[in-house]
Amino acid sequence: MGRVILALDQGTTSTRAIVFDTSGKPLADASRPLRQSYPADGWVEHDAEEIWTACQAVLREALSKSGRPVADVAAIGITNQRETVVVWDRRTGRPIHPAIVWQDRRTADVCEGLARAGVEPRVSEVTGLLLDPYFSATKIAWILDKVPGARARAEAGELLAGTMDTWCIWNLTGGAVHATDATNASRTLLFDIQAQVWSAEMLELFEVPGALLPKVLDCAGDYGETTAELLGAAVPIRGVAGDQQAALMGQGCIHPGEMKATYGTGCFMLLNTGESRPVSGARLLTTVAARVDGRTTYALEGSIFVAGAAIQWLGEGLGITGGPRAAEALARMARPGNGVVVVPAFTGLGAPWWDADARGAIFGLTRDAGLAEIAAATFDACALQTRDLVEAMQADAPDAFGAEAELRIDGGMSRSAWFSQRLADLTNLPVCRVSYEETTALGAALFAGLGAGVFADLEEAARARPDGERLVSSIDDHARESAYARWLDAVSQVRGTV
Repeated sequence: MGRVILALDQGTTSTRAIVFDTSGKPLADASRPLRQSYPADGWVEHDAEEIWTACQAVLREALSKSGRPVADVAAIGITNQRETVVVWDRRTGRPIHPAIVWQDRRTADVCEGLARAGVEPRVSEVTGLLLDPYFSATKIAWILDKVPGARARAEAGELLAGTMDTWCIWNLTGGAVHATDATNASRTLLFDIQAQVWSAEMLELFEVPGALLPKVLDCAGDYGETTAELLGAAVPIRGVAGDQQAALMGQGCIHPGEMKATYGTGCFMLLNTGESRPVSGARLLTTVAARVDGRTTYALEGSIFVAGAAIQWLGEGLGITGGPRAAEALARMARPGNGVVVVPAFTGLGAPWWDADARGAIFGLTRDAGLAEIAAATFDACALQTRDLVEAMQADAPDAFGAEAELRIDGGMSRSAWFSQRLADLTNLPVCRVSYEETTALGAALFAGLGAGVFADLEEAARARPDGERLVSSIDDHARESAYARWLDAVSQVRGTV
């Protein structure tokens, strides 16, 4: 029956395991929901021990449901919610504080203070990132400062820290391996993405002892073996990548100019720029796309704060019942060329605008405009924000965009053929909609297969991704550019308002 690969996808709201065959076909899966706690305004925490318990359960259940013996498992691949961190006792394995989630904003004042001190240009030069509590460094420092005795213990080598991949690896191997991969390391504000090492300068700036941190390995590398007790026999761990980079791999974006966008509550868009590390003029993030056989490739990353959440707002805010499908059905009834524009800046505007003070608005209402036109404009806003990112990425990395550029999409909104077509219409890019949505777990499996020798190289691994439907623009240039001009005008009017 051949070998299989077991992927562990430790996400923000759930932990999932999927068994794939070597052609990329899913055979079985299992999942467990993950509780989030909100102990204070802007704080978001996870119970790291709950995560570890869920990891064990889903790995066992998925393998059992597949009907395959543990001897058939070539390797385990891990992907994870990025930036979320936990600090634990090296001896007991117990966390000293709940994991602080990537969404958490408790260290915003620290980041603002560092920005006022003028260090952000240097931070970006070294790490490719911006000063924001989103990333891991200030979360680690906060734990060390707030838990009594933690900083002294960290400096004495008694504590370990890591993102969720590191926590999973350490537990899977029975505490034998303390490691992360280059993609997760590149999201901490502590990693020199050019030199591919922990930056002594950043460790000092953010007051994080280097003894806490894991070793950094390739995405397809040797992360040790699980304990035999977990699945009945030791299984090698051979692939690790943060969730968005794993999705990039799962979409087969291994060459410069290949890009993917994941449409969930918000949207993450990554453009592979190859071995060239771009410097963004639009304050996009530069991040590690992958590191394989010691070769590092980079990506530009942009985020849209509100994508699927805007469709949710149609129901919760405007009373359009029936969920996303009903909202789409209503949107498809809108009068063509109605001129309505919705800017869903509910929590400000993300890349490339970076305006936290912007607020949402509706423009172009006329007497014959109604809920259908507002619904259509809300879907279009997701596509038009994507074009904003495309325009910024084209300016930042012109050499990465060729004549054959296309946008590969996944996530909840990609299920809609109608939205996918609007995305092609308004970006003027071919849009490839995958037939299988779990591209993040698939990417982890492909990296693990590569690390285990199941695939000879990246090209062979990427060929295991699922086929997709390719959509091209169906509107003329005038209609497209008019829609984008209206969008830009609307954005200019909401920026900096309260």
